[in-house]
Amino acid sequence: MFGKLFFRGGRRKGFIFPFFFLPSLLSSFLLLLSLTPKHEYHVSVTHMQYNPSARSFEVSIRIFTDDLERALAQSNNGQRFIVRNDDKNDPFVEKYIRKAFVLSDAQKRPAEIRYVGKEQEEDATWIYLEIPFQGKLEGYKLRNEALMEVFDDQVNMTNLKFTSDKKTFLFKKGQSVHML
Repeated sequence: MFGKLFFRGGRRKGFIFPFFFLPSLLSSFLLLLSLTPKHEYHVSVTHMQYNPSARSFEVSIRIFTDDLERALAQSNNGQRFIVRNDDKNDPFVEKYIRKAFVLSDAQKRPAEIRYVGKEQEEDATWIYLEIPFQGKLEGYKLRNEALMEVFDDQVNMTNLKFTSDKKTFLFKKGQSVHML
């Protein structure tokens, strides 16, 4: 038994806990917490909708915040990131997303992407982009490889709405580019 109950006059007085067990219990507890994944799957969801009056795609990308923080750290020499609404990480998020999310035409020229901002909620972060666009999607390719350098099982689902057409694309390792 870890401790002893001792009695005085037939009544229980208290519990004596041997403190030499405390460090090992604490370290075991912390080890269990560190091994517990925050979520068991690695997925992002992107909505890409054409706004004809603005002549642009409005893009919102939902990524698990802890995954984004890990990707930012990995792409910035291990620097620690905590993503919140009032942080100063927008330049890092923008740089990362510009590298991972690219729309290019038939001549392989990347489209201009305007970073609008980000919004953190509960366990996810929304990243907002705007892509000026005119014409048809024929010959255009979309690359969405966010977090794929971090997680082998990463899947990026992209819902595209252009005029009356709706399509869904699944991006994963080995299949990070799709023709639109």
